[in-house]
Amino acid sequence: MIADVSMTAEEFVRRLDADNQALLARLAPDDTLKPEVEGDLTVANLLKVALKNELEATEIAARWLVTTDDLDVKLALARQVGDEAKHYRLIAERLRALGVDPATVDPLARGWSPLFRYLDTLRTTVERVAAGQFTREAIAIVKNRQFIEFCERAGDRETAALYRDIVEPDERHHHELGRRLLLRLATTPEAQAAAARAARRTLELAEELQRVALATAGIHHAPGC
Repeated sequence: MIADVSMTAEEFVRRLDADNQALLARLAPDDTLKPEVEGDLTVANLLKVALKNELEATEIAARWLVTTDDLDVKLALARQVGDEAKHYRLIAERLRALGVDPATVDPLARGWSPLFRYLDTLRTTVERVAAGQFTREAIAIVKNRQFIEFCERAGDRETAALYRDIVEPDERHHHELGRRLLLRLATTPEAQAAAARAARRTLELAEELQRVALATAGIHHAPGC
């Protein structure tokens, strides 16, 4: 999406959301999500993937928190840091209940993901809000919905309830915070263009990560982003 010189912030956010949703359809469950190789696709193994996603979400929000002077953004990021860290602890507890010692899982064994590394390069607040809270959290909502369905099919009602009742509502709240912040921040063609670029690159990287996980490990329906 290219920002229009006459576009209001409200019009821009509506168009950005529509563009995001069109691209997010590629991450929705369909026949393309069938694994290309054999993989041990279990709730526990997918929760191990979720630990890394939650840790990265916590870390990037914390890094941005200490480098912004915008009070509203700072407080929104503080809420997100707490939520993502809470999710990590709850997922670790769920893994333990499933017979997996979370202390044996190193979420950063392979380092930060390409998406995290990209987000860490963003320097303006409007880019960060567009890429992180508005877009990354929208991706998380889609992926979490897939994971909830996967858990229910697997007969794991406890994990499904954890995501449906706690994790997903938090992610929706972060996304809506991002929407409100963008309405205040994306008021010029330059800011709108920067936000659109950041959002699109975030979606591209998320789609690429999904393709790699599918092709190399047969992993699909992993929660988070």
